[in-house]
Amino acid sequence: MPKIPVNIDGRALEVDVGRTILDVCRENEIEILTMCHFEGIGDVGACRLCLVEIEGINKLLPACTTKVAANQVIKTQTEKLKKYQKITTELLFAERNHICAVCIADGNCELQDLGYKVGMEHVRFPYLFPKCEVDTSHPWYVMDHNRCIMCVRCVRVCSEVEGAHNWGIMNRGFQVRVISDFNTPWGDSTTCTACSKCVNVCPTGALWSKAAVQGQLVKQPQMVSELVAKRKMNL
Repeated sequence: MPKIPVNIDGRALEVDVGRTILDVCRENEIEILTMCHFEGIGDVGACRLCLVEIEGINKLLPACTTKVAANQVIKTQTEKLKKYQKITTELLFAERNHICAVCIADGNCELQDLGYKVGMEHVRFPYLFPKCEVDTSHPWYVMDHNRCIMCVRCVRVCSEVEGAHNWGIMNRGFQVRVISDFNTPWGDSTTCTACSKCVNVCPTGALWSKAAVQGQLVKQPQMVSELVAKRKMNL
């Protein structure tokens, strides 16, 4: 595969054609914050945390969906980017009802970890406090819309990896919701296979097992990435 020259944060690199900026950064141990990205499923650029600056382009671009081009000069750690990442994180907290102390995922939450990484001490924006439902109809799992950040990892892993197509998206703006089988209770779904892939890739306490205990939630997202990798090896 042909190589092309790119410059990332002052480092001259030779990279494969067709790779995304995020792929290249991860391969070269350049940290870029992400939330909607998950290894093994398609990227949609939903969270906007992986924005980068590219010389000659007057807008910020998501690293997960932007492919490298020859002679690009890319910056990933500027003060401007850090400012936007902090604002985005605060908005994620403000949009729904994220109260860490009473969340099942407290201590095991990627959103919580993100808050620490960006140095978030408080949220400058007014909380929306939307009225969100909690779906406990499934015999083994719970869907808590109060904790959802619309990363849509669950939607993508259900369709791309499990092939069940149980999850979908309804509405827009702050009223957007992840729904099961055209907005029927999860427990009444005729497509859900109870595989737990969506539960394991969920970065917050939006999806969790009823067997979980407060402060002791355990998820195994790596099992999905490993499954996808093994499938590719057998193609």
